[in-house]
Amino acid sequence: MTGREAPSHTALAWLVHLYTASSAVLAFLATRAIFEYRFRDAFFWLGITIIIDATDGLLARAAKVSARLPWFNGAKLDDLVDYLTYVFVPAVLVWRAQLVPEPWMIAVVGAMLISSGYGFSRVDAKTADHFFTGFPSYWNIVAFYMYALGCSPAVNAAVLVGLSVAVFVPIRYVYPSRTTTLRTLTVTLGLLWGASVLWLLAHLGSASRTLVLASLGFPVYYFALSLVLDRRRPAAPLA
Repeated sequence: MTGREAPSHTALAWLVHLYTASSAVLAFLATRAIFEYRFRDAFFWLGITIIIDATDGLLARAAKVSARLPWFNGAKLDDLVDYLTYVFVPAVLVWRAQLVPEPWMIAVVGAMLISSGYGFSRVDAKTADHFFTGFPSYWNIVAFYMYALGCSPAVNAAVLVGLSVAVFVPIRYVYPSRTTTLRTLTVTLGLLWGASVLWLLAHLGSASRTLVLASLGFPVYYFALSLVLDRRRPAAPLA
């Protein structure tokens, strides 16, 4: 078609946005599972949203959604569903699973929700050179390890508050699929880690604590690489 996008191209762009938006439905399914104390199911649904989040950007760029639907803000849609799946639903899980002491529950959950609201609202939340600014609100992953390891509620509360503070500290964290330094290694290790987490999820409650701790190797690598690269980099430009 001359001067216009082919209808099939426009439809493809909408399908990519629908793919992103589907995480909102999965967030609902996870929330329902949490209220029914089916925490393994909740983590399963949240795991699918991580897969969607890791792939929708690649699909959006391939489908040229910003050029074909310039009036629709896909980044805003992505932020909305990410806040639901990475922040709000995990916060509900922390409450329902009683991962922190009841007297501290509102304060700790409130710290998670408010700090991440700040983090998502920064204009430099994602930098132009593909880093996240401040702890990137991986509360779904944090909640999984707290549940799988059965840590003390007091320890959990301290970790959650510490990470809430880390949202405000402008350390730049690796964007796994887009930060260029060691990207192949990071993606490869991330895929292996994802497979290990799926296995742990399938055996949640019966997997040994040693295996759960061993799977923390990738998160440790991620944080170490982020700290090293942050110290070596000049001030990042805004996205």
